[in-house]
Amino acid sequence: MKLLLDTHIFLWYITKDRRLDPDAERAIRQPENQVFLSSVSLWECLVKHRLGKLPLPHPPEEYLPFQRQRHAISPLPVDEAEVRHLAKLPDLHRDPFDRMLICQALEYDLTLMTVDRAIKQYPVTTFQIGH
Repeated sequence: MKLLLDTHIFLWYITKDRRLDPDAERAIRQPENQVFLSSVSLWECLVKHRLGKLPLPHPPEEYLPFQRQRHAISPLPVDEAEVRHLAKLPDLHRDPFDRMLICQALEYDLTLMTVDRAIKQYPVTTFQIGH
């Protein structure tokens, strides 16, 4: 399975947060699964950290890439092919970061791991987690 982690899932995973469903944690750890973190998530964390909404133990521009590499999660940059999906994406979800993650999941046929039920309204495969 090719998994794209929503930002909150990545943060819960690297901090061993109890909100992360055990099935989701197992899926991330399974070596046969390809796990990705979008540069969109890093961008979102940088914005939230700067606004004081995301406390982190170290500067996010260093801490988050280090944690991604430490956990063998592949980076996923943003490119033009993904952005084009925005033109056809219905306005069911207003969060621009989540909308880009949806576009990336669509472009690369990735399973988006999230607890965000609004994302499930889109024609994207999700690894839906309770909450």
